[in-house]
Amino acid sequence: MSLTKKRKKELDQLRSAAEQLWEEQQDLLARANAVAKEASRQVGHLNREEVAPRVRDSYHQYVRPGMEATSRLAGSAKERLVRDGIPAMGSAIGTAMSMADYARDARARSYSGERSPRKVVVEEKSGHGAGSAIAVILGVIAAVGVLYAVWQTFRADDELWVADEEPASPASE
Repeated sequence: MSLTKKRKKELDQLRSAAEQLWEEQQDLLARANAVAKEASRQVGHLNREEVAPRVRDSYHQYVRPGMEATSRLAGSAKERLVRDGIPAMGSAIGTAMSMADYARDARARSYSGERSPRKVVVEEKSGHGAGSAIAVILGVIAAVGVLYAVWQTFRADDELWVADEEPASPASE
C-alpha cells in the first residue's frame, strides 16, 4: 500500500498525538491512584479517631444496658418459673394422674362386683415417672419461650443505629 507524503505526515502527527494522550492518561491515573491512597489513609485515621469511639460510646449507652436488663429479666423469669411454675405444674399433673388411677381402680372394682374398697399398698417406684418427664418437657418449652423473648428484644435494637443527622457533604460547605 503506497501512501503519499502528506498522508504519512498526517498519520505520524496522529500517532504522536495518540502517544501524547496515552502518556497524559497514564499520568492522570497515577495521580488519581495517589489521591485514592491518601484518601484511604485519611479514612483509616477518621475511623480510629471518630467512628470507633462513637460506636463504643453508643454500645455502652444503648446496647449494653438493654442487654443487662434483658439478662436480669430472663434470670428472674427463669427463677420464678423454677420456684413457682414447675412445682405447680408437677403438682397439677400428679393430682390429675392420681385421679385417673383412682377412677381406673373404681371402674375395675365395679366390673368385678366388689363393693368395698380394698386397701391399696403404695409401692415406691424407682426411677422417674411420666409426671417428671412431662414437667421436664414443660420446663424446656418455657426456656425456649424465654430465649425467644430475649432474641426478639435484641432483634429490635437494630433501629438504634440510625443517625440523627445527615452528614454534610464537602460540596455543600
